[in-house]
Amino acid sequence: MKRISIFCGSSFGTEAIYQEQATLLGQTLAKQNIELVYGGADVGLMGALADGALSEGGKVIGVLPGFLRSKEIAHKGLTELILVESMHERKTKINDLSDGVIALPGGFGTLDELFEMLTWAQLGLHKKPIAILNINGYYDSLLELTHTMVEKGFLKNVNQEMLLVSDSIDDLLEKMRNYSPPTVGKWIDKEKV
Repeated sequence: MKRISIFCGSSFGTEAIYQEQATLLGQTLAKQNIELVYGGADVGLMGALADGALSEGGKVIGVLPGFLRSKEIAHKGLTELILVESMHERKTKINDLSDGVIALPGGFGTLDELFEMLTWAQLGLHKKPIAILNINGYYDSLLELTHTMVEKGFLKNVNQEMLLVSDSIDDLLEKMRNYSPPTVGKWIDKEKV
């Protein structure tokens, strides 16, 4: 993996460990010579992540819709800042630039980005590892919901298992390096219906 995209909150959240782990993840990526691709902002966990990577000499590429830059949240110290027109174009560009995805704690935007990447993988549009750094159990309820989706017949177990999870940065990166995408497609074979 040469580049990993990270989706995370534009706030710090209520627990200091979120910011600490975002900074540490950025530092770890830089030390392992993995470039960071993210949303381009200098606020919240997004800013902590970028600052962490930059503090260790890492390459950081931000992808930011122009309307957010006008609100003066663009990180000014990035290796490269790519401006796009829309949120959808941002996700597409981030996908094009990365070899894998990690979600940190965040809100609706983070979940939107994570689930779009999962959906694209489920449909076979990419074969990248998709992971959650489950800091302090932040995503426990979401993970429980994905198990319910399988139990109730709305999600195949093989697709649920595409989501790699750990509360350890090193363990998560190792899981991503060893990831093998499922060979089962999302849709039922027409010949078997």
